[in-house]
Amino acid sequence: MKGLRKITPYVPGEQPNYPAMIKLNTNENPYPPAPKVADMLKHFDVEQLKRYSSIDNLALKKALGAKHQLSPEHFLIGNGSDEVLAFCFLAFFNSSDPLLFPDITYGFYKVWADLFQIPFKELPLNDQFEIVIDDYKQLNGGIIIANPNAPTGLFKPLSEIEYLLKENPKVIVIIDEAYIDFAACSAVTLLDSYPNLIIIRTFSKSSSLAGLRVGYAIGNPDYIKVAESIKSSFNPYSVDMLAEKLAVAAVEDTAYYKEITQKICKTRDWFSKNITTFGFSTLVSKTNFVLLTHPNLNMNELYHYLETKNVFVRYFPKIERLKNYLRVSIGTQVEMEKVSKLLHDYVINDHE
Repeated sequence: MKGLRKITPYVPGEQPNYPAMIKLNTNENPYPPAPKVADMLKHFDVEQLKRYSSIDNLALKKALGAKHQLSPEHFLIGNGSDEVLAFCFLAFFNSSDPLLFPDITYGFYKVWADLFQIPFKELPLNDQFEIVIDDYKQLNGGIIIANPNAPTGLFKPLSEIEYLLKENPKVIVIIDEAYIDFAACSAVTLLDSYPNLIIIRTFSKSSSLAGLRVGYAIGNPDYIKVAESIKSSFNPYSVDMLAEKLAVAAVEDTAYYKEITQKICKTRDWFSKNITTFGFSTLVSKTNFVLLTHPNLNMNELYHYLETKNVFVRYFPKIERLKNYLRVSIGTQVEMEKVSKLLHDYVINDHE
């Protein structure tokens, strides 16, 4: 048919719903949202829903500004970080020179580039699955990298992010920090020195609000205004009233989220070490997931075996270098002990 657009869509992890399942395939937080979120939901005045939601999301911007010690003008709010990424792609990547990003990273980058007809170039990770910053010293119309990267879980120190910014002063550099709370220092500290830096954050991971669909960008106010104009041209009311109020409550309950993040990191490190005793290995993750492999096992077979036990993880059969890896989100300590035992029994009983 004339005029139809052909595009390969992003394929998210499946959303199974079985009793007593252990769902470790989409990097959701295993712990519930903060008590302040539950309290806000309990006392929300449903009468307010007869009105449109905020256009400027000022309440959430103020809360985020207090958290990051920035002005509200530094923030763009969207219906999940995927939507925020879409606004940023449309706002900042309009050059005839290619957008640069890793060949193994969050799959939506390529989808957005295809959808918006942005020329792009995928740069290969090295043999250790690391982003090679020097590879980005070439002609480009912008750069986006996830830090920590997904699905590898590897983290680049701020010194390398700063080097990337210094070497590319005339284009926007987006650092996607969906998993930063499980890692180390955020690139937020570089904003004052590098106006070309845009940071993407989400409430879906460390804030236990994947079902809420709220994300945001942080950047120079002049550039944020450009992205805001894209949002206003697309869907000014993209973040609903209830979502904004619950997100504000989450931002204000920092002590709770610090506690559960520490739990997840502790469980992640325990799990990574424990499974080495029966032959598995993982990349050094600074996220709420690990990428694991085993020299004597077929990961596709293991993936399907775990499904029979109502344990759901992520397998990437279309990515050649990941065919012998599984990505496993970190659940509670009890859940990961059960998964560890399943992996142990699979190795010992079936593949000695």
